[in-house]
Amino acid sequence: MGRTLKIDFVSDVVCPWCVVGLGGLETALRRLAPEGITAEIAYRPFELNPDMAPEGENIVEHIGRKYGATPEQSAANREMIRARAAEAMTDDEGKPFEMRMGEDSRIWNTFDAHRLLHWAGEPESGGGPEAQRALKTALFHAHFTDNRDLTDPAVLTAAAARAGLDEAEAAEVLASGRYGDEVRAEQALWRGRGITSVPAVVVEGKWLISGGQPAGVFEEALRKMAGE
Repeated sequence: MGRTLKIDFVSDVVCPWCVVGLGGLETALRRLAPEGITAEIAYRPFELNPDMAPEGENIVEHIGRKYGATPEQSAANREMIRARAAEAMTDDEGKPFEMRMGEDSRIWNTFDAHRLLHWAGEPESGGGPEAQRALKTALFHAHFTDNRDLTDPAVLTAAAARAGLDEAEAAEVLASGRYGDEVRAEQALWRGRGITSVPAVVVEGKWLISGGQPAGVFEEALRKMAGE
């Protein structure tokens, strides 16, 4: 007998492990589909750097300040994550996801990106989970592949267009401040439920799979959860 799992994917679009985690989760679900195990995924907001200045911060300085990593450690970590992301996720053409973050890349505040993701999930915008997923991956590409400024409305609306959403309406959402209260409320909800790092994959509101896990880990865990 088949089972459809409800999954909340809590993440940030400047989180490299969220790319790895989403790719691993989706691969696991493709493998489980012949067993009748499917999922309804809702994409939930989380800001890694809610107090980030508008001009962002150099990635090497940011990682050094936040985690105490040396420039050499930061470079080695970027290379390791680059390989994991390429293995875990493919683009719309089936090519490995490219992370081109270097020592001059920057980390950005993502509040406006999350407002746009909320809009993408609203039925009145013609959206839903698939539109959110398309926008999330477009924002991943904008940040990690193209090294674009995620506080720039033009970058965000271009990502919306890439995801098949209305670019003019996206611009209106950003200019108006719409969905700011909703995003803050959702973030508070998940922090209140104990989520302090991402990606956090919450299954049926009671099981948690933390981190950018390989597809095999997701597959084994979801199969067990589907059977309970």
